[in-house]
Amino acid sequence: MPYELVIKLAIAFASSFIFIKLLIHFAPKLGLVDIPNHRSVHQKITPRGAGIGIVFGVIVSDLLLLNTLVYTHLATFIAIFLVFIVGILDDHRDTKPKTKFIVIILATLLIYSDDIVIRSLGHLFGYEIPLGWFALPFTIFAVTGFTNALNLSDGLDGLAASISIIILGTLALIGYHYEDPFILSLSLSFIAALCAFLWFNWNPAKIFMGDSGSLTLGFVIAVLAIKSLSYIQPSTILFIAAIPIMDTIIVMIRRKRNKKSIFSPDKTHIHHILLKFFDGHVKKSVGVIIMMQLLFSLMGFDFTDYPKQRFILLLFVLNTAIFYVFLTGMLTRQNKFSYYRKIKRKQSLKIKNNLNAKG
Repeated sequence: MPYELVIKLAIAFASSFIFIKLLIHFAPKLGLVDIPNHRSVHQKITPRGAGIGIVFGVIVSDLLLLNTLVYTHLATFIAIFLVFIVGILDDHRDTKPKTKFIVIILATLLIYSDDIVIRSLGHLFGYEIPLGWFALPFTIFAVTGFTNALNLSDGLDGLAASISIIILGTLALIGYHYEDPFILSLSLSFIAALCAFLWFNWNPAKIFMGDSGSLTLGFVIAVLAIKSLSYIQPSTILFIAAIPIMDTIIVMIRRKRNKKSIFSPDKTHIHHILLKFFDGHVKKSVGVIIMMQLLFSLMGFDFTDYPKQRFILLLFVLNTAIFYVFLTGMLTRQNKFSYYRKIKRKQSLKIKNNLNAKG
């Protein structure tokens, strides 16, 4: 690893650490706090917006070392900054979903101008499937989809950061293997900043990432994944970033089958189900998901040179189907248990009230 890159990562880590430390102290005054609601896992008001510290750490490292990649890919860095800004606004006063979608679409148009676009679905069924004029719409769909998928995974202490580190680490390996400085530098910079964040976010968390972090990370990973398509097949990305993608697909299918809006919030994500399974033990739940993502990412990296990509796609679909059946079964049992426990509690309360009345 070049000496300059090592210095850059050290600056990104140290800068993020300092910024996040300051944010923990000043977040309440800045209006950057997370107030628990019926879907929250935490029970107390907690500072949020650590994404500001994460991104600022990366920015400081780029500015101090006059990173030439910023000028080479200026449109892409402006796009990342736009998503970051809308994330900050959401952390401060809950921006409308429509506004976030519009900004992410505009940001995708910017990366398209930087020639970061999905032009093909890869070699499937014996020949390549080019997207042609559908390349831009499909890129918008993929970027907005994954950006929000990672945002939805930010539900437990340390979860989104850990998943992102694994995915970015795999992309960094691709960047290193194919000597792509953009993929390698940006991936490692965010990994360094995320390591600083995890110091404060591991359970019990002192601060949350917020949308300033999760939206920005989702967008950055999407950008790097698309950039890596110059070297690898698209189907392998499904494994490299498997957990956010599979979780979102499964939740949307379940909502559709239950005749609910696919965008309606609930507590049926994989981290919610595992948290109930482990009786509220956050570290165990996060640990299991980390191991699953690590396994999938390693599989994806191993599949990058596999010639028959249609089998990779079919394997991903099969894995998603297995996860859907398994998680839905767990959720059904958990709901039944909660229902019977509620009935038993009502019966116990009724008996207690009757005894009090007689006494």
